[in-house]
Amino acid sequence: MTEQQPYVVLEKYPDFELRRYPDHLVAETEVGGAFELAGNVAFPRLARYIGGHNRSSRKMAMTAPVVQEQDPHSRRYVVGFVMPADVSAEDLPDPVDSKVHTRRVPAETAAAVRFSGRWSRRSFEKRTEQLLAALDSAGLDVVGAPRYARFDPPWTPWFLRRNEVVVPVAPGPGRAQGKR
Repeated sequence: MTEQQPYVVLEKYPDFELRRYPDHLVAETEVGGAFELAGNVAFPRLARYIGGHNRSSRKMAMTAPVVQEQDPHSRRYVVGFVMPADVSAEDLPDPVDSKVHTRRVPAETAAAVRFSGRWSRRSFEKRTEQLLAALDSAGLDVVGAPRYARFDPPWTPWFLRRNEVVVPVAPGPGRAQGKR
């Protein structure tokens, strides 16, 4: 079974979950093109990196989700693989491909909505609008760009795919520790 990025559910709202994600490592690449094709362009680069095309020739397991976020300053997308939990920053190999970068993502509180279906700009934008409206109604402050998370391989039937929109929010009183 594919390792999934860990998180703690802090609170369940009618339209989303409020989660706490621990700090983690990612390998990512920036690509241009259409929203629906960004993952297809980025995936082989990132797969080569975890497949051993790195300075240590180290192979790492595939994890879920694959995340995609639009660069706020361009029409490009940043697509990333979350690294396995057992890989430390000191052990994370340097990429050989100059288009692949690694970084530590600090712990964050985020709202997430899960849905099934196709990986399309339209479905992402629809769920993002719904989530942002729900966050506004709940009085939560958005502090980062929405990201799209895909959990399943492309051969998974569209109706069985797990997708999410995740939006970083400001932690409220007690939320950072998982209290309500």
